[in-house]
Amino acid sequence: MKSLLLTACAVFSLYMNMKAQTPVKPEFRAAWVATVSNIDWPSAPTINSEVQKAQFIQLLEMHKRNGMNALIVQIRPAADAFYPSPYEPWSQWLTGIQGVPPFPLYDPLEFMITETHKRGMEFHAWMNPYRAVFNINGSSISPTHISRIHPEWFLTYGDKKYFDPGNKDVQQYVNNIVKDVVKRYPVDAIHFDDYFYPYRIAGKEFPDDAKYRLYGNGMSKDDWRRSNTDSIIVLLSRTIKATNPRCQFGISPFGVWRNNDKDPHGSATRAGQTNYDDLYADIVLWLKKGWIDYVTPQLYWEFGHKAAPFDVLVDWWAQHTYGKNCYIGLGIYRAGSNEAWKDKTQLPRQIQKIRNTPNINGMVFFSSKSFEKNPNGWSDSLRLNYFAQPAPLPVMP
Repeated sequence: MKSLLLTACAVFSLYMNMKAQTPVKPEFRAAWVATVSNIDWPSAPTINSEVQKAQFIQLLEMHKRNGMNALIVQIRPAADAFYPSPYEPWSQWLTGIQGVPPFPLYDPLEFMITETHKRGMEFHAWMNPYRAVFNINGSSISPTHISRIHPEWFLTYGDKKYFDPGNKDVQQYVNNIVKDVVKRYPVDAIHFDDYFYPYRIAGKEFPDDAKYRLYGNGMSKDDWRRSNTDSIIVLLSRTIKATNPRCQFGISPFGVWRNNDKDPHGSATRAGQTNYDDLYADIVLWLKKGWIDYVTPQLYWEFGHKAAPFDVLVDWWAQHTYGKNCYIGLGIYRAGSNEAWKDKTQLPRQIQKIRNTPNINGMVFFSSKSFEKNPNGWSDSLRLNYFAQPAPLPVMP
């Protein structure tokens, strides 16, 4: 009897060890690291390269402890660079003055990729395609900035300058920027956010009438704008794959493609602006055509939100992935902002919803700095519970 008991205990122990070592299913777990306005890194502009490095290592170690397996780092916030670029000046948010390099001179992008990969994490290079001057009244603008070299390429809207999306020279320029990064650096992905055509400003029309009159070719202005956005996505998709077939191309759109009062294929939402109708970004088409490898819709709303309920949108995106990976963007920065986000169960319930929904392959948190204060104990929840067991990264389809 004693022998049988010992055998049973040994078998049970072996089973539990095997179970503990069984890898969880692939899941993308990432945080956005925003550099624009020094939201996340560096904490303030500094010429000191050692301070920059130390802060990034600290940030990276925090996310590794919390169970992340990828970072999405903004390396081109406004036609500037967090790396030595042959096309664009050093970013003002790196050193304080646009065009001034860090000292001692080093390559921040190479450093960040190396340190991220060293920890078994993917590095996705986040770029803003069309924002060129963040604030026309206060931004540091280098004499070598493209807005000074080709002022005819730009349109002013609100307090910002944007590349003209209808200009083919602009599209080729942005394509050259992306190709240069993919060719010179082992980035795991090129990542664009939701800023294609800018969000509407009440009472102001985006000033692209002149280009529309020249190149509209009988299309409505809305269709013409969408065709401009489609064309750069196609161009970039082909360039990325031709330069490095292993590099992914991901888009993080605004959370609503289209409301169903405008389109029966849209979501049961009432968003004030949408990708298709206001930002002229037809994400669904890009997924259908295979022009992008993954999509990360920004679902920064709570369960039960009046205009854009979280669960409704997760289900909608799950039905519109067209075989591509879909990672949900989560608004951890909203912790404590209203009654819904004071609820400590809000984020855990969102994670459970993601994990229980077919065709959803992971999540990305906005943004990195939010984790420093452990809002609602959510950093602890990830480290000790939801991300306690490492997960392999999803395979690119």
